[in-house]
Amino acid sequence: MDEELTAAGYRRYSGDKIDVYFNSALCRHSANCVRGNAAIFTLNRRPWIMPDNAEPAEVKRVIDTCPSGALKYREK
Repeated sequence: MDEELTAAGYRRYSGDKIDVYFNSALCRHSANCVRGNAAIFTLNRRPWIMPDNAEPAEVKRVIDTCPSGALKYREK
């Protein structure tokens, strides 16, 4: 799955329990991620996605609100 997502233009943000993938070309800037949990998604921080700042269930909950499919996850 990792290779498929990276080949499709997704960048991986690794966590201990879950990896988050983001494709900027697909993002429609709805900001559901940032509004959903700023501990995980913060635009003015590098890296801007930190999967370990919340439990995997919370990461999945926020990503599942992404309307464009720009965010995906893989549990480890």
